[in-house]
Amino acid sequence: MTERIFPATFVELPPHCDGERAAFYLAVEEYVASHMPEGSYLFTWQLSPTVVMGRNQDAEAEIDLDFCKAEGIDVIRRKSGGGSIFADRGNIMTSLVTREGAVEDLFHEYAQNVAECLNGLGAEVEVSGRNDICMKGGGKICGNAFYHMAKRNIVHGTMLYDTEARMMRGALTPGRAKLLSKGVKSVESRIALLKDALPHGIGTTELRQSIREHLCNATISLTEEDVERIREIESGYYAPSFLWGKTRRTEPSHHCQARIEGCGTLAIEFETKEGKVVSVSLKGDYFELGDAHAMFNNVFAGCPFTKDALTKHATEHTPNRAIRGLQTERLVQLIETIFNAPP
Repeated sequence: MTERIFPATFVELPPHCDGERAAFYLAVEEYVASHMPEGSYLFTWQLSPTVVMGRNQDAEAEIDLDFCKAEGIDVIRRKSGGGSIFADRGNIMTSLVTREGAVEDLFHEYAQNVAECLNGLGAEVEVSGRNDICMKGGGKICGNAFYHMAKRNIVHGTMLYDTEARMMRGALTPGRAKLLSKGVKSVESRIALLKDALPHGIGTTELRQSIREHLCNATISLTEEDVERIREIESGYYAPSFLWGKTRRTEPSHHCQARIEGCGTLAIEFETKEGKVVSVSLKGDYFELGDAHAMFNNVFAGCPFTKDALTKHATEHTPNRAIRGLQTERLVQLIETIFNAPP
């Protein structure tokens, strides 16, 4: 029988750590995963207006950076895959650190427990899609993302109690293909607000306490010494090379992109020289089951840049195993679009 994740141990931060930037809380996750004994740990947090983008996303394509600068919206990149989210004090962010294990089982238990908590409070919700919790009448109220560390998994959840719609609408600029694939016209039209579904008197404070009581049965308190070590991890999130990524080439060598059901948006760029692949770059809101960049480069670097050679390498070495929900056949079809495109 698979060991259960819940109940977890609640991680209590010093009171002065309320109101930190997103990078601080992401660093807390890493610190807990690296320093705490085996087991599951959970904590919740809230932010001033912030956009948190996925590990492999292109900031300029997903975010209106000028709008964010003008409105004082913080922009941070996390180490998990998935898409960009806008958060403010109307959001409750949940961080879960677990043992190493199967991602699908982890997501299922986490999402089901959160849904049970919300249903118990009076909000009729259900688990939906690859990583969402939605109102039964429609509208997403909770999205989740994950990534691996040594012998640990980390899941972050974003629970939407309320939000300033103008700020969210102005900050996020998702690709049109992503919205059309879901039959919607805007980010705002996809969401619902928990404040409209919960009984009067249940605000974010009460909701955070309910999550703690439902999912946890013990508490561990972090010390000021712990916070100092967390600050060291936090600084890495502000490094320009991590936050903004490598400078893109003006003329990408060879590029293909698609929105893949059950996987997400995946863009692959092959840099070539003298007819062979030199390197492979990946972008998108997919989730990684391993180091996808390393896997794709190991498989394709040095490969002749022909349709037959690339599809042969993809079929025999299956680099798609590093990306959740990406089937070998679908990867081959995506690569073939490079060669099938009109000149």
